[in-house]
Amino acid sequence: MNNSIQIKALKYGNILHYEWNTELLEEGDGYVFVLGQYGRKLQHHTKKAVFTVNNWSIEFFSSKLWFTVSAAIVDGQINEYYCNINQPAVMSGDEVSFVDLDLDLVQRGGEWMVIDEDEFIENAEKFGYPEPLMKQVRAELAGLQARVAGRQFPFDGTIERLMARIPKQELETINPTR
Repeated sequence: MNNSIQIKALKYGNILHYEWNTELLEEGDGYVFVLGQYGRKLQHHTKKAVFTVNNWSIEFFSSKLWFTVSAAIVDGQINEYYCNINQPAVMSGDEVSFVDLDLDLVQRGGEWMVIDEDEFIENAEKFGYPEPLMKQVRAELAGLQARVAGRQFPFDGTIERLMARIPKQELETINPTR
């Protein structure tokens, strides 16, 4: 892979949902960490809109695990964790894609919570999720919650270590010291 990585989120049936560009930070056995730059554009195909993301992010994608992680960085600190439950990512050259299965585990204000239960139920019917997939999604969510609670990779300090890779002068320009 080169340094630029395009991320594509798909809905079940490989329907393009949204995409954005990132930079490779670290590559390991079946996973990548990427950096989402401040001001990046997110092309949201479902909503037919382009959004500007005004924070840095450290993002994790795995070809073995059923989740992604996006850690939003604001004022040099992790402001939010957003984890999608999804089928394992497909990594091909300078592209990473994953099938988003709706349920999300997020941390806001220090509290972890599951969101988008309603979206999961709606899309299960809309896209025809098979029953074994629905059970797998629930099992993967429970596994992710256990991983977070046990501070297992990538929640073991790896994301915090990678924050040092955000260009310091860029961070200070965007978030000047008071």
